[in-house]
Amino acid sequence: MSVWDLFRLDGKVALITGGGRGLGQQIAEAYAEAGATVVLASRKVDACEQVQQAIEAAGGRAHALALDVTDATAVGETVRAVVEQYGHLDILVNNSGTSWGAPALDMPLEAWRKVIDTNLTGSFLMAQAAARPMRAQGGGKIVNIASVAGLQGSLPEVLDAVGYSASKGGIIAMTRDLAVKWARYHICVNAIAPGFFPTKLTKDVLKMAGDRITNGVPLGRLGGERDLQGAALYFASAASDYTTGQVLAVDGGSSVS
Repeated sequence: MSVWDLFRLDGKVALITGGGRGLGQQIAEAYAEAGATVVLASRKVDACEQVQQAIEAAGGRAHALALDVTDATAVGETVRAVVEQYGHLDILVNNSGTSWGAPALDMPLEAWRKVIDTNLTGSFLMAQAAARPMRAQGGGKIVNIASVAGLQGSLPEVLDAVGYSASKGGIIAMTRDLAVKWARYHICVNAIAPGFFPTKLTKDVLKMAGDRITNGVPLGRLGGERDLQGAALYFASAASDYTTGQVLAVDGGSSVS
């Protein structure tokens, strides 16, 4: 086996939530390029279908599904449908997420609950559902998309979204705990903590504080379209078979400066 073969995903099936835009789309394109069949799942199924078409036009294999990750019944049905169609589920990427900006003193309870339910509870429901067939088949890879906001506090002038930060910190803790609990099933659970990438989720923050954010990045720039793909491919592939419970910050050095 060549070292490059460690990063191939030929014959693998990857389920990516929030795969219709932003970081989820970038990860889906990387996995398809590496040989995987990618299943794109989101409430906005039209966006997933557009990504599916682009992947197929480039010679890859993709499938779009509608999914609300806060609906436990829908989560279970989606995972079962993927396994029934393809016979196995090898990779889960928990990327679906939302945010709500407001001063912590004024954060509405319903907004807090919406963010926690989507980002943290949704990621747990997906991981739980995916781990069942993974255990039965002898292993798998779960990649949780956290954030540098879950690693450190943020000045309100930069990011005033305490629910988002708390949810991402919860994802990091959940990643480490599930990694220990599921290692006996050969399920590797890792997380990526992106810094600021230009996406629909970050556009308002970048519009308000983009220069300040960029100036705080040691590498001097925001994340680019391919900057997350290498880390995502590593955690999904055989290259990371002896890596679990880890959190990799892809942030240009901002979390250590």
